Amino acid sequence: MTSQQNNKVLLKIDSQGVATVTLNNSEKHNAFDDEIIKQLTKTFEALSSRDDIRVMVLASEGKSFSAGADLSWMKRMAGYSYEDNLKDANALANMLKALNFLPMPTIAKIQGAAFGGAVGLASCCDIVIASSKASFCLSEVKLGLIPATISPYVVSAIGLKAARRYFQTAERFFADKASQLGLVDEVVEPESLANEVDKMIATLLANGPQAMQQAKQLAFDVAYKEINQTLLTDTSERIANIRVSDEGQEGLNAFFEKRAANWHLGTHDKRNT
Repeated sequence: MTSQQNNKVLLKIDSQGVATVTLNNSEKHNAFDDEIIKQLTKTFEALSSRDDIRVMVLASEGKSFSAGADLSWMKRMAGYSYEDNLKDANALANMLKALNFLPMPTIAKIQGAAFGGAVGLASCCDIVIASSKASFCLSEVKLGLIPATISPYVVSAIGLKAARRYFQTAERFFADKASQLGLVDEVVEPESLANEVDKMIATLLANGPQAMQQAKQLAFDVAYKEINQTLLTDTSERIANIRVSDEGQEGLNAFFEKRAANWHLGTHDKRNT
């Protein structure tokens, strides 16, 4: 297992290619500022370029997942010019984009409060597993602001109707409601959170790495598209290409020969999560 510590963002990569990115700012409830955003962006971009990363888990230390923007950073931003505010907003937007489009499967592990921009972090992950004690709030309007940079991902996660409500009300809601809205995929008791994340990792490690990456991209590419001949041709070409690929051939042969495929590494080691 390899590890990297970069102040308030930690990165660990285990022997099976599972990368865990951890917000390490618990004394401020893992609120993020411009420096943490920069570190997260650098980390996500580095992981994106690696072929050996099979799964990425986004987690945090302490009782809160993230309180969103750090108050001292927000105080600084209040005195910024329009140009400086735009630069800061673009940095956050680029970080969210880097997370959203990571090629490998991504899991958000949410143990507590996720406010403001933290709802954006969750919305950018493929799978969100939350403690029953986790809570969420799109709190920006309470400060006279709007959830602008996170909005494309949050609307995609919870839908337009729910976004219209929660963007305006800034209501706090809990994991069960977040599950109903589509923001959270699994709700578990707090003591079961680590085990449930570990089970999901094991499920993902049993699948073809390239197939998962292509399946994720497929979802992005076909969403809301008209079902016409162009789309039919594109999807047919995709399945034909992967069937004749090395991974596709290995997967099919393993199935018919009733054996594990060569990418199946077994149960994920819980000690590394």
